[in-house]
Order: sequence, then structure tokens, then C-alpha cells
Amino acid sequence: MRKALGKGIDALITRVQDDSESVKKIPINNILPNRMQPRQDFSEDSIKELAMSIKQHGLAQPILVTEFENGKYEIIAGERRYRACKYLNMSEIDAIVKKSINEEKKLALALIENLQREDLNPIEEAMAYKKLMSNYNMTQSQIAEYCGKSKYTISNTLRLLELDEKIISALKNSLITEGHARALLSVADLQERNRLFERIVAEKLTVRDIENYSKTDGKQKTYSRKSHSKKLPEIVEAERELEKILGSKVEINCGADPRAGKIIIHYYSLDDYSKIINKLKA
Repeated sequence: MRKALGKGIDALITRVQDDSESVKKIPINNILPNRMQPRQDFSEDSIKELAMSIKQHGLAQPILVTEFENGKYEIIAGERRYRACKYLNMSEIDAIVKKSINEEKKLALALIENLQREDLNPIEEAMAYKKLMSNYNMTQSQIAEYCGKSKYTISNTLRLLELDEKIISALKNSLITEGHARALLSVADLQERNRLFERIVAEKLTVRDIENYSKTDGKQKTYSRKSHSKKLPEIVEAERELEKILGSKVEINCGADPRAGKIIIHYYSLDDYSKIINKLKA
């Protein structure tokens, strides 16, 4: 599944490698961050952790840059590595210099690297897709091919930007999951959606709670606990914990003997499937 989804990524990376120059050392002070960088938040702890790894093992992969006429360079891919090396006060960094690269490919490469490393939150990902569409007139189909994802995934991710700012902020700060956000989109009434969002945060509602609510068109006001009334409390708690980890609906079904049963994990797109599989493998 991953191989099929990554076809567009593999093709793009191959084209970059085919016409890349050899690795060279560049003064860090001559390097500028990528103006097209889709990632908006860089965790200081994450940068420090990467810096310690580079200090112990060296830089495993050079960054990719493009050269300006004034002798400066701009990062195309590898900004976390660049920031980690700056943290270590390194004077130079290994880099592959691209002689010419258009802005569209620069953004796509920065986006792809972050997607491959799962560094972007869903809103950053959506904003990057939106920028490809507005700045470079790319269609959703072209973005899907360029980034190795399905058009359905691109469309669903872009829909997250339709949410109110406070919900978007909660998603960016991990107060709610992407599964919560997608479920909220199914609530058409904006006032009801906002009321439901407040309950998610206050009562720690699961994705399943919201889905049950949506199916009853908002008529089921006491949905947060009744759907689990026939299950043992420890089973309900286990379901909630798994849903928090996986960001999707989880069912644990067992019969009279609780030592055996089934765990059912729901997914709603190929991208959801891929993310869940990666989390299970981690």
C-alpha cells in the first residue's frame, strides 16, 4: 500500500537526484530558511534531540539548497537538520546545490520531505496544498500525483480549513485529533458544531461519540456515555486510549470470555490507513 501511495514522491525525488550536483560544504551563515517551508512550528526539544544525534553520529543526509546570485543559498529540504547544526554552532553543513529549481518544485519538495517524516500537522499540510493551488494554479489531481497521495485525501485535508479558527487552533495544538476535526465537519449547523467542539475539549469525547451524534442529527444529547453502557468500564477505557493514540475510531468486542475477542480499527481514507499502519509499526 505504501509503495503505491508513494509513486509520485519516488518519481519526483528521482528527478531531483538525477540532475543534482555533488555534495559540498557550505557556510551555515550563508544559508537562508525556505520561504516556501510548509511547516510552521518547529519543536525546540525535537531540534535539540536531532542536534545530539548529529553531534554523536554526524549528519547522515545532506540538506538540499538552491543558490542565489549573491552567494547565498536557500533551503529546499532539510530545515530541521539545518536548525540542529546551527544549534551546535557548526560553521559548515553538507549540502547538495541545485543550480536552478522553480518555486513550485521547491514547495513540493519541502512538503514531501515533511510528509515522509510525518512532521506536519494536518493544518500545515492543508495550508501547503492550498498554497500549491493558489500560487501555482495546481489542481487537486496534480497535487495528488506530485505528492503521491489520492485526490480524495487531498480534498479531505483541504476541507479542514473550513473549520472555525478556534477548532483549527485546537487541531494544530493537539487538543483534538484529525479524526475529531473530520467528524465535526459532518455537523452542518455551525453553532451546533461549535457547541460540540466545546464538549469534546471539556468532556474528552471520542471520535465515536461525535459520529453517533452526527448520525442522529443532533437529537441524541446524551451520546457521550450511553453508547458504551453494555461494555465493561475497562474495555471502554481501553477503546478511548487506543482512539487517542491512533486518532481514529476503535472497537473492542469480546464475548462472555474477556480473554478473547476482536479489535476493530476504522479508517476513512487511504491516507488514514497509512498513518494508522505507521503508528502500529512504530
